[in-house]
Amino acid sequence: MLVTSSCFANFSLTVILFWMTIITLQNDRQQIYYQDSFCIFQGYMTYVTFFWLFYSYFLQAIYSYITVIYPTRLFWQSRKFQFFLIVLIWIFGFIGACPGIATGEIKYLVDNQVCQMPFHFSIVTIYNIIYIYLIPVNGIIFIYFKLILYVREMNKRVTFGNTLLRAQRELKMVFRIVILISILLTLSVPYTIFVFMGFFTSPPKYDFRIALTFVESSLLFVMIVVFKFTDPVRASIMKRLHRRSNVVAPTMT
Repeated sequence: MLVTSSCFANFSLTVILFWMTIITLQNDRQQIYYQDSFCIFQGYMTYVTFFWLFYSYFLQAIYSYITVIYPTRLFWQSRKFQFFLIVLIWIFGFIGACPGIATGEIKYLVDNQVCQMPFHFSIVTIYNIIYIYLIPVNGIIFIYFKLILYVREMNKRVTFGNTLLRAQRELKMVFRIVILISILLTLSVPYTIFVFMGFFTSPPKYDFRIALTFVESSLLFVMIVVFKFTDPVRASIMKRLHRRSNVVAPTMT
């Protein structure tokens, strides 16, 4: 369920960004230089879905940590409780992105043909960096290193085979999350550069066009890696494709 939540967050963010890109290209082609009725909503939803994505990965990491450290706490592993936490993340995502709307920071940027927060120094910018990025990313890395140390300690002492295998499996899961986060952050370096550049000077004219292109690329790479990592998802998709090919084949013959 937690993996499904992450896939949904990734898909939602990708849809929002490509929607913005399509509108931008249409406005460029038709030489329209004013915002449409959904512009502010699109900008707002980018921050909401970014929150969903990073915190869904953080939630997976927390789940792995508790499964290893506190294996007897089965309440955490129940689907109802996981669903409650997922809904909580969605709600906090909507609430957490409100300061950008309330302060008017999310605005129409004519050169980029998008509604976003300009790259400049502001309290809301600092808030977004800490709330959306730093807290979940640092939390994931902290959990990863804690699990590494815990598994090493288990290897040093006599431990039941099943317990050790479970710990190693969850450590592998968190390692995969770290890889996904690394892909996102690495391919989104231009976005990060423009954010910090905005603290001291004016970024390039088409800063958001450049930054969002790299972010969209990183999301596509993440979706490919998730497909590679997640065996049930891959098996389900391949099964459906195989079933569809079997239906088409007799029709052609």
